[in-house]
Amino acid sequence: MTHFTPLRHRGRAGRLGRLALTGAAALALTGLVACSSPAGADTAGTGSSGSGSAATGSPFDLTSANVDGRPHIDPVPEAVAALKASGFTPVEAGKLTVAQGAFTPPISFLAEDDNQTLLGADPDIGQLVAEGLGLEFTPQNVAWADWPLGVQSGKYDAVIANVTVTEERKDLFDFATYRDDVLSFAVQADSDIDSITEANDVSGLKVVVGSGTNQEKILLSWFDENEKNGLPPGEAVYYDDTAAAALALASGRVDAIFQPNSTNAYNAAVNGETKIVGTLNGGYPENAQIGVATAKGNGLAEAVSIVLDSIIENGQYQDVLDRWALQDEAVTESLVNPPGLPRP
Repeated sequence: MTHFTPLRHRGRAGRLGRLALTGAAALALTGLVACSSPAGADTAGTGSSGSGSAATGSPFDLTSANVDGRPHIDPVPEAVAALKASGFTPVEAGKLTVAQGAFTPPISFLAEDDNQTLLGADPDIGQLVAEGLGLEFTPQNVAWADWPLGVQSGKYDAVIANVTVTEERKDLFDFATYRDDVLSFAVQADSDIDSITEANDVSGLKVVVGSGTNQEKILLSWFDENEKNGLPPGEAVYYDDTAAAALALASGRVDAIFQPNSTNAYNAAVNGETKIVGTLNGGYPENAQIGVATAKGNGLAEAVSIVLDSIIENGQYQDVLDRWALQDEAVTESLVNPPGLPRP
């Protein structure tokens, strides 16, 4: 998840706004995307029969027909019982109202044929969570900055929008985790670079990175480490335009792009132009996870976690990751309010 330096705000709404801005993830870094490459991503089950994007060579169906390929489950008795015991009351009876965002593939985006249907890994997870609780999935397209107040005020039951668990957010929200927050390095498919996992691997390289992001912080610290060790440090390169960054990589003006793995992995599955050569946790050197966020203390997160553990055990979770080339972000269990990224 990408992390931005928060602006100063006053009052409760300002604090919520700052919480929303911190960790806006791949969702906010759409200007730094490489044209990607495959490395064997499993895209069977994208729900496509050859329409939409699939017809243009993409392994992903970006049309509303993709919904038909979503995995489904029956209600999970333990989760339903836990929800009932918690006393939680949904915004609408019989429904789970989930705040989600129309960002970029593969996390969450609008179908290209109707500009209304939310698609991606997060809507798939939302569908499974709702079904596991015995509720009807009711997604709401919400701007990133608006979900904190929406969940706090009871307008939404939960948010599933690539939200990183942080200690600051845990003051106001409960979390049930469902993905690791992962960053990755992408290079051209024919590059001689085959591994970037530590500081000396970027020595002398020109690396595209987003300004003010957590990955920039990691990269610059690696450059400093190289310099202290007497190695060529490397150079950070900044682009605001997606196409310009991709062209720079393709033409050899830069050596790599460092950004959220979800973006690199998706692009890597669309064509053969790039490959992923290394991943890091987004909270490096800390561990960061993505979670379903609910209002603090209402009991929903515990029931959601039971559903998530059920789909992890029974395979539907892996089906979602396979549908969107996010296998590197898998977790083995859902944790309720694990240690989050430290306070600023």
